[in-house]
Amino acid sequence: MRDGKTAPRPCRPRSGAGRTRRCCPGGRRGGAGRHGSKMAEYVEVLKRAMKHLGGHGGVRGAMWQLLRVNDLKTGTLVGTDKYGNRYYEDKRNFFGRHRWVIYTNEMNGKNTFWEVDGSMVPPEWHRWLHSMTDDPPTTHPPVARKFIWENHKFNLSGTPGQYVPYSTTRKKIQEWVPPTMASK
Repeated sequence: MRDGKTAPRPCRPRSGAGRTRRCCPGGRRGGAGRHGSKMAEYVEVLKRAMKHLGGHGGVRGAMWQLLRVNDLKTGTLVGTDKYGNRYYEDKRNFFGRHRWVIYTNEMNGKNTFWEVDGSMVPPEWHRWLHSMTDDPPTTHPPVARKFIWENHKFNLSGTPGQYVPYSTTRKKIQEWVPPTMASK
């Protein structure tokens, strides 16, 4: 505090995201100096962004992923099912968000890019995806059961092919079909 100048403030430990370190790795004794390592932090952010972009197929792939799923995640590929769905895991995320599926674009001849459905996950991967087991079907295949379908059947709710139980009564009012010009 000589000559009317104030003394430099000491560096305080920085906390957050589980880390406690000094804000200036070199401090006053040399090194990068007071907040001189900001460029290194920017480089790390850029590296993480490039890793995310590379994991989704570049800028175009990342944009399609954002439009389709509204989320960009990177993790380890655990396996792929017979339909082409890819299953990922990232143990750094909290429980319930650490496993996810990237659905295939086409399934059984139907374009499913915009119409993803939870029933598109086969039963053997459903167990792992919902954390019923920690063993994926790639390492521990399930026992074959006769009730497990060989081919996927789409959810037909809200369509004319939907399941209607036997005890359901028939409609009292039928839809009107206008006559065509050929029938007149």
